[in-house]
Amino acid sequence: MNRQADPITRSMETYQKEIAFAAAKIKTFIPHFAENFPGPSSVGGIYPIRPNEDWTSSFWTGMLWLCWEATGDDDFRRAAEAQLPSFYRRAYERLHTDTHDLGFLYTLSCVAAWKLTGNQEARNAALAAADLLMERFLPAAGIIQAWGNLNDPANRGRMIVDCTMNLPLLHWASDETGKPTYRDAAISHMDRTLEHIFRDDHTTFHTFFMNPETGAPLHGTTAQGYADDSCWARGQAWAMYGLPLGYRHTHNPNLLHRAAEASGYFLEHLPADGVCFWDLIFTSDNEKRDSSAAAIAVCGLLEHASHLPPAHPRHRLYEDAAMRMMNALIGGYVNRTREESSGLLTEAVYDMPKNVGVGESCIWGDYFYLEALVRMVRDWRPYW
Repeated sequence: MNRQADPITRSMETYQKEIAFAAAKIKTFIPHFAENFPGPSSVGGIYPIRPNEDWTSSFWTGMLWLCWEATGDDDFRRAAEAQLPSFYRRAYERLHTDTHDLGFLYTLSCVAAWKLTGNQEARNAALAAADLLMERFLPAAGIIQAWGNLNDPANRGRMIVDCTMNLPLLHWASDETGKPTYRDAAISHMDRTLEHIFRDDHTTFHTFFMNPETGAPLHGTTAQGYADDSCWARGQAWAMYGLPLGYRHTHNPNLLHRAAEASGYFLEHLPADGVCFWDLIFTSDNEKRDSSAAAIAVCGLLEHASHLPPAHPRHRLYEDAAMRMMNALIGGYVNRTREESSGLLTEAVYDMPKNVGVGESCIWGDYFYLEALVRMVRDWRPYW
């Protein structure tokens, strides 16, 4: 990436300094959380301590792995490894596993451990999680059900845009075992996502329901966006990142084409400072931003650019857009305090309709911000 050619971008040294600041802050929290985890979002700026029960637990573990890679400090490796037994128990004892977010949970904890250290026990737990995720595949609908018990009428046949980020676990499992069933399920789910989650104007539904018995498409809704027909910013960002990750595993050019459409809409609907409102329907500065969605989008743009030749016009477009958004986050949204267990990014939004985590730190925003910084300064091998 030719970062010096664009005068508005920050230097490599600045990104390195931001990694060092983040790593130092995270290191101070290691004794605070120990074998536990930050909650999904901060409360009054402070993350609560949680057991390994949430869909977000692995973002903290993933941050520890990123810090170890970036700094070489073995304290981060030891801290990440101390958390792995809780992921083993969660998979083998089926604790809080009624969710498609097994992809998030085990990619950033156990798959990362296997890729980085060759931890065989972590590999086995990640494969067990992939099997649990396969249990959520509804063959007639061709989708992985997002939430809840498979017989829960409120969630039966529901898929959500976030799941594009959970599919890499299945691709990895297929690569590890040589069994095509994992990959086939991931491809089927992505195909249904492109058919039904994506709208003609290049926006995305948050959730979409399929008839689980016939496979017939039913209707799209939102759970955390402004309205069923609006464009929830974090959901659009998940698509911007999940589709290029799908391309990484399948080399299906349609995934980059559709990701370009989603990215184009996202970038066209940014406010002046480059950090999105929580729903892209909004244009007024009176609305809350979502720094976490911006961080996800940066990772998506960088992943997408990595699959394009340097001469491709979107290659430079996406790198420049990613750096502008990162500079905006660094300049106005980084939490510079070192108060115990305060987040890296401020002004994130977890769930606006329920007024949860609004204007707070969100642990996935912190993770993707750190991943984006690492991507900026090195040729990083994704855990995904």
